[in-house]
Amino acid sequence: MLGQYLPILAMVVLAVLFAALSFGASRLLAPRRPTVAKAAPYECGIVPGQGNPERFPVRFFLIAMIFIVFDIEIIFLYPWATVFRQLGLFGLVATTIFAFAVFESFVYLIGNGALDWGPAKRIMRHELVSPNRTAGTTVRRVGYEGRYETEDAA
Repeated sequence: MLGQYLPILAMVVLAVLFAALSFGASRLLAPRRPTVAKAAPYECGIVPGQGNPERFPVRFFLIAMIFIVFDIEIIFLYPWATVFRQLGLFGLVATTIFAFAVFESFVYLIGNGALDWGPAKRIMRHELVSPNRTAGTTVRRVGYEGRYETEDAA
């Protein structure tokens, strides 16, 4: 009975032995020339001693959320697609509710401007919005006639 696990045990022993020998050989044969740069923590190419790098904009995280939402949707739809005939109407309704929730989160992210970024967005914003635009000049007041005097009319 244990004979069937003997190859697996042999591979584990060989892996541990190889790792131990590699670390031992590296410690014995590697040159030791410590410098300040080698002792500093590696931070993805950021040179220590400089100011903090620029923070990522929120839109970057919104794009990441869109990716995660659709990634999770695919992960959950794949098992359903393999057994959808056995699930019947219950499976269809559950999947429809799930797809609606995913679509709703997508609409929320798009509404928050997840895909409105880059130089084209900055150009559009400056061309469309007038500096003279205020709530008093753009919102049409409806239904105040005959009720009471507004501050604008006085």
